[in-house]
Amino acid sequence: MWRETFKMGWVLARKDAWHFLRMRVVWFWAFAMPIVFFYFIGTITGGFGGAGDSLSKDRLAAVVPESAGYLAGHVLAQLERCGFSVERVSGEEAQNFSRRLVFPERFTETVLSGEQAKVQFTYGDKEEAQFDEFRIRRALYSALAGLVVAERLGEPPETVLKRLEDGPGTLSLEVRRAGYLQRIPSGFQQAVPGTMVMTTLLVLLITGGVTLFLERRHGILRRLASAPMPRGAVVLGKWGARFVLGAVQIAWAVVLGALVFGVDWGPHRLAVLALLAVYAAFAASAGVLYGNLVRSEGQAIALGVILANLLAALGGCWWPIEITPLWAQRLAMALPTGWAMDALHQLMSFGAPPAAVLPHIAALGLSAVVAGWLAARSFRFQ
Repeated sequence: MWRETFKMGWVLARKDAWHFLRMRVVWFWAFAMPIVFFYFIGTITGGFGGAGDSLSKDRLAAVVPESAGYLAGHVLAQLERCGFSVERVSGEEAQNFSRRLVFPERFTETVLSGEQAKVQFTYGDKEEAQFDEFRIRRALYSALAGLVVAERLGEPPETVLKRLEDGPGTLSLEVRRAGYLQRIPSGFQQAVPGTMVMTTLLVLLITGGVTLFLERRHGILRRLASAPMPRGAVVLGKWGARFVLGAVQIAWAVVLGALVFGVDWGPHRLAVLALLAVYAAFAASAGVLYGNLVRSEGQAIALGVILANLLAALGGCWWPIEITPLWAQRLAMALPTGWAMDALHQLMSFGAPPAAVLPHIAALGLSAVVAGWLAARSFRFQ
């Protein structure tokens, strides 16, 4: 009996899925509008949260007067070691940089005479300013330490500083990451997965609500009820059609994100696909359940838009949830959209292994089963 139920359900799912894929409104919201969202949101948030390779050097503009002397060059060399990509520029060119370091006139001469010399640092990103200042202070103190060593040895400071630059340090520090890389995604790395999660839920809720309501109003479901087809096959077919639509929509976003927008889906592609498949299953179950509850076409569209956008905003689809207050992050982990986005961030941006997202997949799978069971129990033919 189960075999016949699955067989008839699959036939109905294919027919309904083909019907969905021929609807212009589905093409618009499932395949066309996400491209606009990808580009718009990804472009305006391109530098948000510090996206990019965490090992890349931060650009620093250095304004060094000709009279600054060799000590300024030593400081710049230390800044390179501290993770900056230093570019010597003029005062006007420095305005194009978010990080600027300006040395005073006769810098070396002033320091060697024992007077105070002020180096001006201008930053753009407040979140990274403290770390930048720490690295700059470290470079300046390294130069002062070299001067102390030169005085103790009785050798010319320039010679000692040059030897310190070229030679290995007396002490070495081995640095290894404790845990996963915490680099908050931004730009297309955040926009493409976030938009994909949001629009998948949006399309399946509205499609599930509107089509089931119209099929019920026009008597299509009543005719199915009179056909030699068990109730379970009908529910399975409706769910399967929405799952196929969600899977096609997600596949479109994944391929487009990788080929057009340069999204790195991480090294664990199978885990990402498994997660997205379970999320599509949940969205399909939610779509059928939602279609059982709505009482009008307008209600199906309005509430579907509100629910999808609310879950997207609270779940971290619009912005990285990692930048929000702790209470918002905890709330996101109580929502299906939050589970999906957190798992995608773990796999794509934080370097976590597949085992780290097993709880997310389990939670989404359980939600899909519960929503599917409720959908089957509440399914109405009229």
